[in-house]
Amino acid sequence: MHQPSILFINRVFPPDRGATGRCLADLAGRFAAAGWSVTVLACGKAEIPDDRPQYRVVRTGYSGGISASRSIDYLKSLVRLLAAAWKLPRHDVVVTMTDPPLLAVIGPLIRLRWSCGLIHWSQDVYPDLFPVIGVRFPWALGFALDQISAASLRCYDTVVVIGACMARRIMGKGVAPDRVAVVPNWADPVIRPVPRATNPMRRELGLGDRFTVAYSGNFGLAHPIGAVIDAVAILAREAPEIAVLLIGEGRGLSRVRQRIEESALPNLRLLPWQPTHRLAESLGAADLHLASMDERAEGMMVPSKVAGALAAGRPCILLGSAGGAAARQIADSGCGSILSSGDGKGLARVIMMHAADTRMHAEVCACASVAASAWSADLAAAAFLAKAHDAVRRPASSVWGKLAAGND
Repeated sequence: MHQPSILFINRVFPPDRGATGRCLADLAGRFAAAGWSVTVLACGKAEIPDDRPQYRVVRTGYSGGISASRSIDYLKSLVRLLAAAWKLPRHDVVVTMTDPPLLAVIGPLIRLRWSCGLIHWSQDVYPDLFPVIGVRFPWALGFALDQISAASLRCYDTVVVIGACMARRIMGKGVAPDRVAVVPNWADPVIRPVPRATNPMRRELGLGDRFTVAYSGNFGLAHPIGAVIDAVAILAREAPEIAVLLIGEGRGLSRVRQRIEESALPNLRLLPWQPTHRLAESLGAADLHLASMDERAEGMMVPSKVAGALAAGRPCILLGSAGGAAARQIADSGCGSILSSGDGKGLARVIMMHAADTRMHAEVCACASVAASAWSADLAAAAFLAKAHDAVRRPASSVWGKLAAGND
């Protein structure tokens, strides 16, 4: 019996840091457990150790690090990933992700060589997101990138998106609705509720019995933090007993450091990125979590911080669009609040409500745990496996025919 094979392509993969890499590791392991021959192609040095014998990890030999000239770095990563994929043996299905941006354009090229099934796993929508994060192109180049990206997406058997808002945007690019599948991201399986009283990180940080709020994760360019700092300043005056933690790293970290230095707030602490084995303790150290997203990015991305907070048994306040997938999850499950991304006063008010009303806060924590239990890596993998099997069975059609017709 033929063993189906699948190739996943992404710039980052553990031990390199990055949320997309962690999701990919979860999914790759479950594909291997389901009997697939799995290869992961990522950037990084070939000698990076890997303790996953159930599947193969191939590195391009390029670190993929992002410097000040990140557009050039992204292009280098894209070229190296395509060149490395070209040298690999044929796989039945190829899955491209969205790091580096526009990685979807190499899928149709690989199909030309292999006549394979194609799935695009969209974590972010590029080039749409570029203006939101401050990347500007001349109009003609931006238009060309948009057309190339849309034409590439229409060549895929399935585009897997992580929210209904993203599905609408992808379909707006001409991808047929029956080729778009919503498979939300999941919380890292290591995250679990850690009792507040016995949490070692709370003890290490000397939090005592203080009500604690945290923003934990990537300080991305599409994750505005100004309202959080504004709220902390209000809390410093009106509820100084509430502690606020900012935990993580990212391209927006320098901006966060600058705001912290300017404000010099005694109730605010900046902590470094936390390793996976301490993730449950880190998230559980807070009583309430925060997430933010630029409203302009609705449909282009879904903040993963919400799923992590809920898995830790903690409610989440989202600063961002009320129409996005994360906002819908919070609203439907009653496990937090949604505010506009600039509403620092409103954020301070909601935080103080949670700190003052222990009964209400406990009820919302319970709702968070219920919401988290409704979705998992196993359920997501089952949905993804079904799409991969469909891609194997579907005869590969001409790429150039798809480009001309839009969809088959």
